[in-house]
Amino acid sequence: MASLIVSITQIGGGTLVSRVLGFVRDLVIARTFGSDAATDAFFVAFKIPNFTRRLFAEGAFSMALVPVLHVYKVRQTDGALTLKGFVDAMAGTLGVVLAVITALGVLAAPLLILLFAPGFANDAPQWETATAMLRLTLPYVFFITLTAFAASVLNTHERFAIPAFTPAILNLILIACALWLAPRFEQPIMALAWGVLIAGVVQLGFQLPFLQQLGLLPRPRLNIRDPGIQRVFAQMGPAILGVSVAQISLLLDTLLASFLQTGSISWLYYADRLMEFPLGILAVALATVIMPRLAQRHGADAPQDFSHTLDWALRWILLLGTPAAIGLLALSMPLMATLFLSSEFGPDDVTMAAHALMAYSLGIIAFMAIKILASGYYARREMRAPVRIALIALAVGLLCDLALIYPFGHVGLALGTSIAAVVNAGLLLRALLVEGIYRPLPGWGALLLKGLGASLAMGMVILLGTATQARWIDWDSGYRIAHLIGWILIGATVYVGILVSVGLRSRDVMPKSRL
Repeated sequence: MASLIVSITQIGGGTLVSRVLGFVRDLVIARTFGSDAATDAFFVAFKIPNFTRRLFAEGAFSMALVPVLHVYKVRQTDGALTLKGFVDAMAGTLGVVLAVITALGVLAAPLLILLFAPGFANDAPQWETATAMLRLTLPYVFFITLTAFAASVLNTHERFAIPAFTPAILNLILIACALWLAPRFEQPIMALAWGVLIAGVVQLGFQLPFLQQLGLLPRPRLNIRDPGIQRVFAQMGPAILGVSVAQISLLLDTLLASFLQTGSISWLYYADRLMEFPLGILAVALATVIMPRLAQRHGADAPQDFSHTLDWALRWILLLGTPAAIGLLALSMPLMATLFLSSEFGPDDVTMAAHALMAYSLGIIAFMAIKILASGYYARREMRAPVRIALIALAVGLLCDLALIYPFGHVGLALGTSIAAVVNAGLLLRALLVEGIYRPLPGWGALLLKGLGASLAMGMVILLGTATQARWIDWDSGYRIAHLIGWILIGATVYVGILVSVGLRSRDVMPKSRL
């Protein structure tokens, strides 16, 4: 267990740096560009390749690739040659596929904008701006997918720190482009699109020296007949649906929000960014670390250890995800006001984005659990069940979106996405329990009572202390920052203090088992 904690700390630390820089990035964008039609156009042009990044770097690609990499790693007979051969072939084949897809996407950029934001068809300048930016941002797909491939190789060798830090590069470059490059453009928002492209190149280059240290720097060659490559590509399609329902739902939110009032896409974007903070630091870190471990347990035919690993991760999701969800719910308005309120992002924008965050926060625990539960399937190379469940969840989410969009606008879209996540997580868990793959260890009832009780108490304290939330709009930035930090610390102290006072022990997190 100690090695898992160290690995999670490495990933969580790197992700924390990236998320903090991401908030700085969003703060700079919000205060520089506001939430007008041009900003909405950028977020659509950025959403498409960024969706691909989340899909591959944190989703389907790694889920399909890591188990195959593990097989090559443990079964090789000629030192590193077998694994190195697979890495070379995968890099070359994947590169060719990505180059073709990227070229087709650039050519079809006007149609892609209409597909992902059909509401832009009624505003020709906005559509043209989004199309021009998408042609710059789409090549990011090529570079970031190869970056995800390099990260999977490093993660398989338990080199977690470098892949965890790599996303921070995107944020640093976008901040620089917003502050330094944008004033030099006739249309300042175009600087952000150039920043996305530059970041893709730099992120890939950053990881290559570390592959060289492992002796696995690829010499790309095309080999579509390699059985490992065929297995990865065969599993990627199902994995995209199975592990990325939340991301697909968020993309649907953008599509439907393009029909709503100007600013809706931006409000959902900023709410999503805050929701992604605990999701990225905890859930993605846990899923990244346990995926190679689950693949090892399955390969060694150790079902009990496999189940114990899932149980350990899910207990941490409960203990840390519950206060994160309630904290975001209680602090939605203070967070939005502190981070984004400016002359360009006004009080109405803060209120609208805060309402979306409240709706998203209702699904945070489910979003987190999906990352862990899906790993329990893909580590065993089981594709059918998560795909079937994903399709059900997507259908439920779409129906909820259509039912809620008109009475509640963009907030209804966020709520529909949360409902879809709850359905997805619930069905994934049920199938693992029915098949006997996951057998919960004793103590869940007590842990649930302690974690939920402490979280609710924390939420009540925060709500009582920040009841006059309208005053956050009137305060200056320094006062808002000081109060926000203070209430976050108070909430964390209340939560931890209650857990300690009710007798939470290490055995409650991992009772009588080994990882």
